[in-house]
Amino acid sequence: MNTTRVIGIDPGSICCGYGIVERDEKKNLRFIDAGIIRLPRNRALSERLRLLYKSLSELLEEFSPSEAAIEKVFFAKSINGALGLGHARGVVLLALAQRGIQIMEYSPNEVKKSVVGYGRAEKSQVQKMVKNILTIKNHNLQSDSADALAVAICHLNTVRF
Repeated sequence: MNTTRVIGIDPGSICCGYGIVERDEKKNLRFIDAGIIRLPRNRALSERLRLLYKSLSELLEEFSPSEAAIEKVFFAKSINGALGLGHARGVVLLALAQRGIQIMEYSPNEVKKSVVGYGRAEKSQVQKMVKNILTIKNHNLQSDSADALAVAICHLNTVRF
């Protein structure tokens, strides 16, 4: 059986969303897992980054994705927020690269257009479409994990062509 397992990541230095999706040989998408790696605000950035690396490494070990899709940085509320986000992205990219996982990056507009059909869709629209595409019913899908699943879906839709 020829399946592709992708981890989508919505990076963050406080909340890092992840979502794991599989595509089978018939091109069907299947929801595997999703969640948020929560990092304590009251800890130093270096400690949060260490925790992010450790948690992400455990997820990669558990789910063994062959490919990864990560959201490109496009907006931060402050300089410190942008720097923290940049550091978090670096840790994510390192964790993936160390395991030889193929990494692709997508802008938020690319992701929204792929999942919703409109590049300026609202977060709630993305969340609803992700649930519909993956037929998720009994999972409390939070915004960051829905975004991560959307990145994974975008990647699988993109590489298909």
